[in-house]
Amino acid sequence: MIKHCTILSFIGTALLVFSVPVLTQTQDLSEYEKRLAQINSQIRSLKQKIQEGEKKKSSIFSQLTQIGFQKKLLKNEIKLNQTKLRRANQELSSIQNKIPAIRKKMNKEEQSIKKILVTLYKYGKIDYLKLMLKVQNAADLLTENRQLTRLAKHQQQVLSGYLETLDELNHSLSLAKKKKEEINSLIQSSTQKNQELIAQERRHRSLLNKINSNRDSYQETIQELQERAEQLQNLMEKLVKNPRSISIDLVPMYEKKGMLPWPLSGSVTSSFGLQRHPKFNTITKNNGIEIAPGEDSVVKCIHPGIVVYTDYFQGYGNLIIIDHGMSYYSLYGHCSSFFVKKGDAVYTGQPIALVGDTSSLSGINLYLEIRYKTKPLNPLKWLK
Repeated sequence: MIKHCTILSFIGTALLVFSVPVLTQTQDLSEYEKRLAQINSQIRSLKQKIQEGEKKKSSIFSQLTQIGFQKKLLKNEIKLNQTKLRRANQELSSIQNKIPAIRKKMNKEEQSIKKILVTLYKYGKIDYLKLMLKVQNAADLLTENRQLTRLAKHQQQVLSGYLETLDELNHSLSLAKKKKEEINSLIQSSTQKNQELIAQERRHRSLLNKINSNRDSYQETIQELQERAEQLQNLMEKLVKNPRSISIDLVPMYEKKGMLPWPLSGSVTSSFGLQRHPKFNTITKNNGIEIAPGEDSVVKCIHPGIVVYTDYFQGYGNLIIIDHGMSYYSLYGHCSSFFVKKGDAVYTGQPIALVGDTSSLSGINLYLEIRYKTKPLNPLKWLK
């Protein structure tokens, strides 16, 4: 802090020190605040899901699910820190930009104070006895007294302004210091969260290796996935019984068979229908396909429609279901995050999510289903 006692120690005790009131900022929601509120909401939801998962029976697939939630939670906490960090840096920059102008103003006021001090020194210790000895007559005394009165008033105004500016500078320097401390704390927190995320990634890979290399673990996981597939079937039955009215003009989806755009550029890693495991020689049924992403990680809508589901669904991870009208649906699983919400109208090629690995047994990929009513259709016959 800057001290002001040295320059003012001998000016007298009659001057008052005026402090600068701190102006409160308008409490409207900024873009940063909206973003922070959104991320905090996601964090609360994930923590609730983690707590619910801990109460359920512990299986290999439930462990995989919990790791997925933990990873997503850490990513959101890192994102929260990054958003706070950008805001703190912006606020610090604003404060630092004001400081030079405050210092310049204070330097001007110091020059005015020096002039006053020179004048006071010229008169010495001012009292009426010595003042009367210096003047020649009553007229001179009256003139001198008026000048000193004006000087005293001017002196108090200058000094009060200087002290206000000094308080403003000290307040700005204090805010800048706190912002720097906040920034350092956020950086440390982000570093720690990144380390925790790396540890969760290792756990995830280790568990996937166990599932894919151990027959019993694989069979247990597949059994759970079949149960989740039945639950998805129940959800589709509810959606078919309560179709959404689609007000947008669209070409019927059946007219686009074989011409639909791919939701993600990449390679098909798992095909539709019956699949034989190359190592365990077991047979499983796939109601959709899996696509490993290439350079692009953005999932796009394959046909216009209305979003009827966006949430985590066990076995499919973060899942989007789009109603395309006339009982046709498309489903997008294993997403890492959503760009759309339930009730949104979407169009062909619109980004709807980012590809991820939630509840996936084969790492980062998109799970895609196309259904007519509740019947799964082979997506490869519908895509270009």
